[in-house]
Amino acid sequence: MRFHFALTLQALWTGVCQAAMQHYPAAWGHYDVCKSQIYSDEGLTWDYMACQPEAADMTQYLKVYLDPPNITCGDPPETYCALENPYMCNNECDASTEELAHPPELMFDIEGRNPTTFWQSTSWKKYPKALLVNITLSWNKTIELTDDIVLTFESGRPEQMVLEKSLDYGRSWQPYQFYATDCLDAFTMEPKTVQDLTQHTLLDIICTEDYSRGYVWKYDKTVRFEIKDRFALFAGPRLHNMASLYGQLDTTKNLRDFFTITDLRIRLLRPATGATMVDENNLSRYFYAISDIKVQGRCKCNLHANSCVYDKEKLSCECEHNTTGPDCGRCKRNYQGRAWSAGSYLPIPKGTANICIPNNIGPVIAPQVALSTTPSVHVANSKRARVCDNELLRCQNGGVCVNNLHCNCPSAYTGLQCEKPRCESELGGCRGSDSGQAPLMPSSFTLLLLLLGSALLREILCWPTVL
Repeated sequence: MRFHFALTLQALWTGVCQAAMQHYPAAWGHYDVCKSQIYSDEGLTWDYMACQPEAADMTQYLKVYLDPPNITCGDPPETYCALENPYMCNNECDASTEELAHPPELMFDIEGRNPTTFWQSTSWKKYPKALLVNITLSWNKTIELTDDIVLTFESGRPEQMVLEKSLDYGRSWQPYQFYATDCLDAFTMEPKTVQDLTQHTLLDIICTEDYSRGYVWKYDKTVRFEIKDRFALFAGPRLHNMASLYGQLDTTKNLRDFFTITDLRIRLLRPATGATMVDENNLSRYFYAISDIKVQGRCKCNLHANSCVYDKEKLSCECEHNTTGPDCGRCKRNYQGRAWSAGSYLPIPKGTANICIPNNIGPVIAPQVALSTTPSVHVANSKRARVCDNELLRCQNGGVCVNNLHCNCPSAYTGLQCEKPRCESELGGCRGSDSGQAPLMPSSFTLLLLLLGSALLREILCWPTVL
């Protein structure tokens, strides 16, 4: 019996692992449909689902600001030397000549051009005064990151740099990551990599030395902020266990905020020198040059919209579920029958829409919404407003409908539809010993059930493998 169980478990595990290794999703969620038509006892109705826009290249929507504003090379024209060879000085920057200019927009143009296009700073002619540059990327909209941030340097990678984020449109800033050839010397921080992080230290700000090598490694041009590796701490190395990540994002505000930005700032503190000493006789060797910046993400719409429009140089969600606002962050007028709430990723695969409902639906909550251009909500019985006898407002998270009137919730959940976890927690979500939910590490039997469930979902529901 034990041998048969072990073979079964091994076969399931191998199948799931092989399927997972074939696909490495570029984003961490699909949820591309906000509502669909279904038939019920009351006729054709709407079934609402959590939804969000597809991930996209967000650099096409940003504005870039440089500080100091005159830090771009070319005014006046300047000649530069190669970092690895101070006597090779045949690179010219001239802002008045298109072929020789290197303005900031060349950080975001099409890659693959020959010769490569890039932004370039003035050289370090005022040494030993620090050559400091702030590059601010602003969206004027909350953005959820879905992939690694990648900076490609045409010159040597900076020896000291900080990546910062803002959640309040640039009014305040927090560090995302420090970069240096010597973290202890530059920032009095022990060097770490993202591989050193755990679920409980995911929000730690680290300094890494992996992306700050000098010109000896001149073909190593990229500097990364690893988003996927952080997702993998909850979703697994191939992001195959998305339910775990969704659960953490639903219950842990700090985790959601970590991957959410309105602005990014790249603080360049020291250019590549390729040596321990700066050659003061050849300061034209030292400068910054960036050929490409990649920021993959989506508009944050609180799971109430599946599209985001760019109009008049501004991004805004096309809100569904009777919500409104740039982020669908409030209920529409006359649809404030209950407090606004963000949508939920769970239960997979449709999530929970948490729609806003009309003001005049009675003392409890609305039954199903009739299909129309402007959905309206009607109380099925004027004397008793039924809560859980319909598809739209059914009990969630294992709640049981009692007499078609209210939900009897499990101990770990509360709310009219059992939609809210009782526990409020920091990183790790509702996983404490008193929460009533399962621990992070399942038993062998639970693991088998999870594997069976995963296999069934793949085969029966055709769960998409590229999210």
